Amino acid sequence: MKVILTRDLEGYGFFGDIVEVKDGFANNYLIPRGYALPATEGNVRHVQEILKQKRRKLERERRKAEEIARKLEGVVVRVEKQAGEGGKLFGSVTPADVVEALREQGVEIQRKMVIFPHPIREVGVYPVKIRVHRDVTVEIKVDVRPKEKE
Repeated sequence: MKVILTRDLEGYGFFGDIVEVKDGFANNYLIPRGYALPATEGNVRHVQEILKQKRRKLERERRKAEEIARKLEGVVVRVEKQAGEGGKLFGSVTPADVVEALREQGVEIQRKMVIFPHPIREVGVYPVKIRVHRDVTVEIKVDVRPKEKE
């Protein structure tokens, strides 16, 4: 059965995609939960109209994201954490730490945009990706230093 997805579904597609699924899966799961609509002519036209509007909005968001990415390009963020012998941190650097350090530099992002390749648990300089938009990702450097003892 052909259905039109009304939201992004992992492994099946994105909003507005027309996908072929088994009848039982469509009738018993996707359609009752509002994840899809039957692929009739009227539904296809309706979803295409929504997609046009959504594309314009996504394009505006993408332009804003590219502007933020230009601000972030080449940025080095300094994070100070308690550290023990040999530069081992007590805990680890979190996305919230990176967001706070960027906020101090005048750049506002959300915590979920910060992508660590692996947990940062030692003093040093690490590359961290910031996914500003679905299509826009920028890499910054996080300079982790031990907190000065008072």
